[in-house]
Amino acid sequence: MSGSLATQTGILDNMKLATTRDKQLGLIGADETTFIGLPQNGQWPLSAIDFIRESERWQDAAVQYASSAQSKVALNSVNLDAPVRNSQKLICIGKNYAQHAAEMGGESPEIPVVFSKFASAINYPEGPIALPPISSQVDFEAELVVVIGRRGKHIPEKDAMDHVFGYCCGNDISARDWQKGKPGGQWLLGKTFDGFAPLGPYITTKDEIADPHDLKIQLRLNGQTMQDSSTSHLIFRIDFLIAHLSKFVTLEPGDLIFTGTPAGVGAGRNPQIFLKPGDQIEIEIQGLGVLKNSVQ
Repeated sequence: MSGSLATQTGILDNMKLATTRDKQLGLIGADETTFIGLPQNGQWPLSAIDFIRESERWQDAAVQYASSAQSKVALNSVNLDAPVRNSQKLICIGKNYAQHAAEMGGESPEIPVVFSKFASAINYPEGPIALPPISSQVDFEAELVVVIGRRGKHIPEKDAMDHVFGYCCGNDISARDWQKGKPGGQWLLGKTFDGFAPLGPYITTKDEIADPHDLKIQLRLNGQTMQDSSTSHLIFRIDFLIAHLSKFVTLEPGDLIFTGTPAGVGAGRNPQIFLKPGDQIEIEIQGLGVLKNSVQ
């Protein structure tokens, strides 16, 4: 990455990559009230993954283009999509906060608990979370999501952060009655209903986050704070996770790592709280904006 946009243009104080629902790729302005769409003329990448694959090439061009005032529109005039789609892999880490492991009746794991979601689970900011007719225990999980920027296999831990493009907010929606209440523990099915991976509102590039292991993370349900923690409590840090996962699979640009959720989920409460139609969810992570979704 070539550095902060602020130091080069005075237009943006960081780089936030976003995509609209009509497939317009662009940047979010420093005050988070403007959207700067990149040209769709065949000379620019048309998707976030294309941008991420060659981010060192495209960031300088994007910085220069962002200096054009006429390219801006009000952010509230566009409908944001998930900032990245068509990821090859959505890799999720379970029980990565000690207090969450305890509230779910278990101990902290000795190695990462790994599961996955299908890309069809990706949901967009403000997008509806549809409650499946076959589940009555749908839960929320605020998570820091790591967006991979560079391909790698057998990545040394000391080099792991070089493979990160940026970060965003994520929600690991979970049908607990399928995840744990079915024979064998159906983690995949319980986690990967359509729309069960809200993502966004944008990707903040890694050079703008001083320490991803020291970010405040909150989830609010109908205005009430349910989860309130910090990524400083992660059991397995991002560099360790990347090195560990790359021993098994090749990580590709655009792959997503959901790093785990802190304590406060609905299933860990007494009495338990599960999502119902009309609920409003807000996930806020320091420096990464607010991801909002409704339940229907």
